Amino acid sequence: MSENAVHLHDALACLAAIGEESRLRLYALLADAELAVSELVTILGQSQPRVSRHLKLLLEAELVERRREGAWAFFKAPEKGAAAALARAVLARLDTGDPVLAADRGRLAETRAARVARAQKYFADHAPVWDETRRLHAPEAKVEAAILAAALEKAPPVGHLLDIGCGAGRMLELLAPHARDAIGVDLSAAMLGVARARVEQAGLRNVQLRQGDIYALPVERDSIDLAIVHQVLHYLDNPARALREAARTLAPGGRLMVVDFAPHQYEMLREKHEHRRLGFAAEEVADYLRQAGLEPVLQRDLAPAESLGEDKLTVSLWLARDPRAALS
Repeated sequence: MSENAVHLHDALACLAAIGEESRLRLYALLADAELAVSELVTILGQSQPRVSRHLKLLLEAELVERRREGAWAFFKAPEKGAAAALARAVLARLDTGDPVLAADRGRLAETRAARVARAQKYFADHAPVWDETRRLHAPEAKVEAAILAAALEKAPPVGHLLDIGCGAGRMLELLAPHARDAIGVDLSAAMLGVARARVEQAGLRNVQLRQGDIYALPVERDSIDLAIVHQVLHYLDNPARALREAARTLAPGGRLMVVDFAPHQYEMLREKHEHRRLGFAAEEVADYLRQAGLEPVLQRDLAPAESLGEDKLTVSLWLARDPRAALS
C-alpha cells in the first residue's frame, strides 16, 4: 500500500473538511504560509469566531497544525500524511485563476509585505546596537564561512537542525538550506516576527519557529542532528544549564555548535547591551560541553581584522558531538 493511501473513512473526513468554500480557502492559504487567526480574519474578511470554527474542523481532520507562541496561535497545513496528500491533490486541481482564490493570494501577499515592513522597522530601531558590536569583531562573512565549514565539511547530511535563541533568523537563513528541516526557538515574540519575515523572504519552507525558554526547549529529546547556539551564551545567567538542555535534544551522534566571544574587556557591552558575560575561555565552554555529556571535537578562534587592532573582539567557535553513536 502506498504511504499516501487513505482509508475510506479518512478520505471522507478529509473531503468533508475541505468541502466548504471558506475551509477550502483557509486550507489553500495555510498550505502556502503559516498564519495567525488575526491574519486569516483580515485575508478572508470574515469574523474571528467564524474563522476559528472553520479552523477547528480542519484541525479535527488533521489538515491543519496549531502552534502556540505566547498569547498567539499560528496555523499551517502539514507537509506529510495521507490526509494532507489528498487535500493537496485537490488544491493542485483548482483553477489558479479563480477570482476568489486570486484575491486571497493578493491579500496574503499584502500580509507578508506588512510582516516584512514590521521586521525592517525593528531592524532599523536596533541596527545601531548590532552595528556597534559588529564593528568590534571579525567580518560576518568570515564568521559565517567558519560556521558553514564546521557544520558541513566532513560531516553527515543534516537532517534536523535546531537554532537555539534564533533571534532575527540569520543562522536559519544560513544553515536551513542544508538541512531537511529546521526549528528556530526564541523567547522574544518580536524577534520571532523578524525571523518569520526573514525565512519567508528567503523562500525557506522547511523552517518552523517556536517561542520557548532556552532552559526548557520546546523540542523533543534525542531528535536533533545539529544544534547551534550563536551569540547567545553571553546573555545568560547559567550558560552551563543552557548547554545541558541543548544536549538533551541531540540524537545519538548529533552535534552542538557554540559561537560566542572569547574573553574581552568591553564593559560597554555589559552596560549598554545587557551582556552578562564578557566572553568565554576556550576551556570553560569545553568543560560545559563535557558536563553536558558531549565530546568536544573542534575549537577555533576567529581574530578580528588587523585594521581593528589587537584589542578588539575575537569570535570563538566550539563543536561537540553526542558520543552515543559510537556505541550503536
